[in-house]
Amino acid sequence: MKTIDIYQELKENSYPGRGIIIGKSKDGKKAVCAYFIMGRSGNSRNRVFVTDGDGIRTQAFDPSKLEDPSLIIYAPVRVLGNKTIVTNGDQTDTIYELMDKQMTFEQSLRTREFEPDAPNYTPRISGIIHMEDGGFNYAMSILKSADGDPEECRRFTFSYNRPKAGSGHFIHTYMGDGSPLPSFEGEPKSVAIPDDIDEFADGLWNSLNEENKVSLFVRYISLDTGAVASKIINKNQ
Repeated sequence: MKTIDIYQELKENSYPGRGIIIGKSKDGKKAVCAYFIMGRSGNSRNRVFVTDGDGIRTQAFDPSKLEDPSLIIYAPVRVLGNKTIVTNGDQTDTIYELMDKQMTFEQSLRTREFEPDAPNYTPRISGIIHMEDGGFNYAMSILKSADGDPEECRRFTFSYNRPKAGSGHFIHTYMGDGSPLPSFEGEPKSVAIPDDIDEFADGLWNSLNEENKVSLFVRYISLDTGAVASKIINKNQ
């Protein structure tokens, strides 16, 4: 698979929706994940990321303007032992709770489907990093409707063992703007991962559509020590 320029990819898509990137830094010393959210409605744009324990959660920037919280207020990132879970919805909690009961990432997601937001039926995208013995592997998942037909849920899981330095994968909810919004298609896209968290976070943030971007989270995890560096950028300050 050809490695794409993630910054150019984002610049050319005014509305990729929500996106997850997971991979290994160029120096081979860190596991990396990133998650961003975008919004077209006032309710979706009225959000910020805030730290919540070892992870993050979404929060209304102006609580007085919060309408339906059901699909926009959740914990995108949680940590379960040596596993970092990142998703675009409350399936983060499903994965956390069921993996804590010895179910696998894929088994946990079999209890969930795409979002019930007709006519878009937004895909649920999820990722997990598993740290072990000074290295890591990761997986990504998408649960989507059958080309807009809510009667069928299509489930795809992509697993990546022994990731290469400087390499990662990007999955997002929408192919672009539209009505209804067209769901992501195909495999996660191969992207390059730099060494510096600030360079990566700033590059991603500056590439997202100015009108639609809402929040970004980036985390680098040392494979040697487990030390974590995280960065949050919110449009609403």
